[in-house]
Amino acid sequence: MNLKNAEYSRYKLVQEMMQTPDVIRRFDAKAAKEFVPALKTAGRLFLTGEGSSRIFPAKRAIYDGLKKADALSIATDGATQALEYDLSAYAIFGASNSGKTKEVVRLFQKLREAGHRALFALTAYEDSPLDQLAAVSHILISGKEEAVAATKTVVEQALFYDSLLRALRGEPMADLEDLADKVEEALTAAIDPRLVEWAKNASTIYFAGRNTGVAEELTLKTNEITRKKADFLEGTYAVHGIEEVMDAQEVVVVVHPFESEEQKFRECLIDGVGLEVLAISTRKTSFPTMVIPDAGDYQSYVEIAAGWNLLVEIGIALGINLDKPQRARKVGNIYQGN
Repeated sequence: MNLKNAEYSRYKLVQEMMQTPDVIRRFDAKAAKEFVPALKTAGRLFLTGEGSSRIFPAKRAIYDGLKKADALSIATDGATQALEYDLSAYAIFGASNSGKTKEVVRLFQKLREAGHRALFALTAYEDSPLDQLAAVSHILISGKEEAVAATKTVVEQALFYDSLLRALRGEPMADLEDLADKVEEALTAAIDPRLVEWAKNASTIYFAGRNTGVAEELTLKTNEITRKKADFLEGTYAVHGIEEVMDAQEVVVVVHPFESEEQKFRECLIDGVGLEVLAISTRKTSFPTMVIPDAGDYQSYVEIAAGWNLLVEIGIALGINLDKPQRARKVGNIYQGN
């Protein structure tokens, strides 16, 4: 992906992806501190939103919390399903870039009417319906996105939750300048044309990997950007039954593969099904690999940037207008008022 090339730079999607490193550099790592007292009081955190505003930000936070053995209990689900939950003991964050996502607004209305006060919002717009319902909002610096597929705001939402959990631990955020540089490197890295060609010709693109939100978010982006069918295969699900219905016209992209499971993936998917497997990783794997910089605890941000890079290359190769999907909308279900 190269902004100096008009083939790429004419798309709002690419422009916004390439703004992500600057969003990271400008992020205020102290912004979450004012929310810490409410989380300490509740001891439980529920992260909700729809689509991209939830998948990567919330699931990355849960993974990180479990990995660090945080005492804080974190859960996530879509806002409509959450209407069925008793969330009275939780501090709740609702993420919606527009602040108008119907499902999230409806949940906050119900909770507020029930007397729930620990309602917090992540949105780019002050005075939006969500902002008005929240006790306190964090306003995103990334601002408005023109492209249908959310990119830079997804990363900022994840950074906010990241900073929130670190503030609870009393742990500072690491060098965000270094992270921004590595994300930029992943966004602009040249990709082996073979990988693009395999994915371009695939009937379905599967994303496999840890449940950090990365592979699942890239699955959604595959639908929006390349208009191809895609599916998320959590962990090692790819070799636990679904191989029965896979075929050689499909491709599996494994994000940060478990080294101990590579041979099984090869036996089941490459030898057994006959499809291509490629990887996104900090190391050379036994599969054709997009090798990316190692960012330690922040690795998932670099992984998602590399995935965006791959998807843009696929879209360009297919001759798709990256900014104009036929059916997908920027706000999938917009709040119209009572």
